[in-house]
Amino acid sequence: MSICAPRNIETLDSILPDEPLLMMGAGPVPIPARVAAANSIVINHLGDTMAQIIDQVKSMSSYVFQTNSARILGVAGPGSAAMEMAVANLVEPGDRCVCVCNGFFSNRLADMAERSGGVVNRLHVKPDASATALSVRQYLEEYNPKILTIVQGETSNTVCNTDLADICKVAKEYNCLIVVDAVCTLSTMPLNMDEWQIDAVITGGQKGLSSIPGVSLVAFSETAWHHIQKRKTPMQHWCLDAKLADQFWYQKSYHYTAPVSGVLAIHEALRLVCDETLPARFKRHLRSSLAFQAGVEGMGLSLYVQQAHRLNSVVGICVPNGIEKATLLQTMSNRYRVEISGSFGANIVRVGQMGEQCRAHNIFRTLHALGAAMSSMSAKVDVPAGVSALEKSLQLFDADVGYTELKIESSA
Repeated sequence: MSICAPRNIETLDSILPDEPLLMMGAGPVPIPARVAAANSIVINHLGDTMAQIIDQVKSMSSYVFQTNSARILGVAGPGSAAMEMAVANLVEPGDRCVCVCNGFFSNRLADMAERSGGVVNRLHVKPDASATALSVRQYLEEYNPKILTIVQGETSNTVCNTDLADICKVAKEYNCLIVVDAVCTLSTMPLNMDEWQIDAVITGGQKGLSSIPGVSLVAFSETAWHHIQKRKTPMQHWCLDAKLADQFWYQKSYHYTAPVSGVLAIHEALRLVCDETLPARFKRHLRSSLAFQAGVEGMGLSLYVQQAHRLNSVVGICVPNGIEKATLLQTMSNRYRVEISGSFGANIVRVGQMGEQCRAHNIFRTLHALGAAMSSMSAKVDVPAGVSALEKSLQLFDADVGYTELKIESSA
């Protein structure tokens, strides 16, 4: 019996909404027109043009990662694939690992280390708090691990590990290899790979870089690359084998057919970051996020994480009692054409402040959609007060009134 072709398949035009949705969740984010245009181009993945593009991607990535590392590799996959490339290449069976776990994605790093044969000790942190250098030191002293994993920003619950630089300093005292997930923070806030002595930094294309999902980056330090070169056990992964990936990214040889359109897209995204410069980009992200947070609180809502531990690139907002989260998200999407994200357990919704999301017109529209949707569900919110607080925060930031303590750090 032959299989017949399916009938009545709808075209994308009939499935997608008439008006594009404003993507203001935890990723993917809106992409600039030049990135979208680059993603429509297909070229020879082993030709001279591609080799030139790869060289520029590596050069621009060095700036964004703030590293002189000789090994920056692209990954045909989401940020989680880059995560797995870093972990699987560095962790060998029997290696002791300490994994700082304060949310869904930091626990994913620990899961990957266990699947790679590592002996994992999880340092559990409260889901609304960041890790401290002291707590990490205690674990390192007790377990003497070879590898430490940690996220800079925990996308799932909007916590930022603000002591990351000090934690890395402590880890080096114990000769640890340090793996940092910067999927939602790279280019949105300072991360200095070399200065902080980080051995592997992971990011995805679809968040701070404002590129497409499915092409990611990982940077290895010289120490980490030497460790990979000296592995005693063969890699079980083939596509994620860093030494095989090196053949394409540094030796102009074949590994697998590269996602050329996605590489072109991430080239354009990185170029836009470099044109803007990191200090200017950090300031834009901070301005937008602080203003949005002020608007949320001005409207009468509560933020999930206290300021000392709060991630600015993804903001968690407590859902008032009596408001059904799924209905809220559906109302914002259907009525106001704004999409934000749910959560991984906590009764919060999450709003992204990454890349192209950090534009004044986007945060005004999102705040209004959030407040109006809640108001339609009988929540006690003051939308005009929220909008006024947002506007005032933007003005204060631009006038540098009340923000003199904020410091934008970069070695750019």
